[in-house]
Amino acid sequence: MIERRVAEPGYDPPVPDIDPSTAISYWLAANPGGPPHPALEADATVDVAIVGAGFTGLWTALALTDTEPGLRVAVLEQATVGFGASGRNGGFCQASLTHGLANGIRHFPDELALLEREGIANLARLVAFTRAHAIDCDLEETGGLDVADQSHQVDEFRAWIDEAAAWGEELVFLDRDAVQAEVHSPIWQAGLYRPPGRDVILDPAKLVRGLARVAMERGVAIHEHTRVTGVERRAGGVRIATAPGPQVIADHVVVATSAYSGWLRRLESHFVPVYDYALVSDPLTPGQRDAIGWRRRQGMSDANNQFHYFRLTADDRILWGGYDAVYHRNNGVGPQFDRRPATFERLLGHFRRAFPQLADLAFPYRWGGAIDTTSRFTVTFGQALGGRLTYALGYTGLGVGASRWAGGVVRDVILRPDSDLLRLRFVRSRPIPFPPEPLRWLVVETVRRELDRADRNEGRRGLILRTLDALGIGYDS
Repeated sequence: MIERRVAEPGYDPPVPDIDPSTAISYWLAANPGGPPHPALEADATVDVAIVGAGFTGLWTALALTDTEPGLRVAVLEQATVGFGASGRNGGFCQASLTHGLANGIRHFPDELALLEREGIANLARLVAFTRAHAIDCDLEETGGLDVADQSHQVDEFRAWIDEAAAWGEELVFLDRDAVQAEVHSPIWQAGLYRPPGRDVILDPAKLVRGLARVAMERGVAIHEHTRVTGVERRAGGVRIATAPGPQVIADHVVVATSAYSGWLRRLESHFVPVYDYALVSDPLTPGQRDAIGWRRRQGMSDANNQFHYFRLTADDRILWGGYDAVYHRNNGVGPQFDRRPATFERLLGHFRRAFPQLADLAFPYRWGGAIDTTSRFTVTFGQALGGRLTYALGYTGLGVGASRWAGGVVRDVILRPDSDLLRLRFVRSRPIPFPPEPLRWLVVETVRRELDRADRNEGRRGLILRTLDALGIGYDS
């Protein structure tokens, strides 16, 4: 008997073709055509069906088969493995589960010591997994470097060192001369260096495809070009409808579609998909490489509300992204938003200011992608259909590492309900929901303007931002 429908048929998000001439990420363009996974062609019965073949879905499949190797698991993907945020991000992989230490202090001070330990262990296990399974994803244990490009941020950096140390995060303060010697830019005024242990950089497309390979070796079925159109409760499990037509009967379904989760109507208030944009340059010549320093190859970001993130790729290109964070009404996602010429030009202008010695460096790769953001910036978990459906989403840009941990939590929900992790408030609680449209768009745009105003006003936050801070609601680029 069908007891309740939670996803309505008829949701048909456009799926872009994988074509290097479009705004596809450098990672996917440089590593085209992973092994094909056939679309679902006939009805199937499995123990667990996972919707979404990105990091969350694949780490969940791996965690499930770690615990029960004989489990029948199928992954259903509307496009191709890693086509969403898992193949479009900057390739930064961090230990933090709480979107940084400061955000963890704000929301989970009572659990933060444990969450910090969990995050560091999770990153170490991720690195070990890539080595044990020969996943060549250009992983580099570089550490991280945050830089200040405004004078008021220098004092904030100095003050943060002691507070971070109290929570076990060791940072090294770099003054103007030291940070400019580290990475040669005239605009850096100070830096905070995190030694290796909490930050790595990698090629996310190679990682996600490596996860898919290992999952298949364990007997996990992966079906690309298989769009889920609805999920229904039935006696003893769920029925999953797909396009082009076959259905899947499962004991349990996992929703791992992140920013593309609007198809499950109950999740609409939990997140907003925010579009982020990035550029990748031509490879640096030896002279250009010498002109910027950056010998430790750290992943970097600046300290503004509307911040930039930047790094070197394995072949010595520069990835430069961030700043604009664009929300489209009604949780809009789709290929029509992957290009934003005004943002690309803005990012290019900001890069030229930071690195005037690279004025002639070209950026042939330009793309955008949607980030799933919650009001507290951290992943949220939940269930529906009497416990037969479990979801995880909302990493707010730090999902490359946190998704592995989240996959373990989802596994525990299904197979190990006595797990201590499931008693954490971080796992059990829900973020403050976003309001419905048209108020949602108005709120997001207002906060964006207020963040920009704060950056132009020496970091001083106005009444709107202070009120949201007091309510535990955040929004960031």
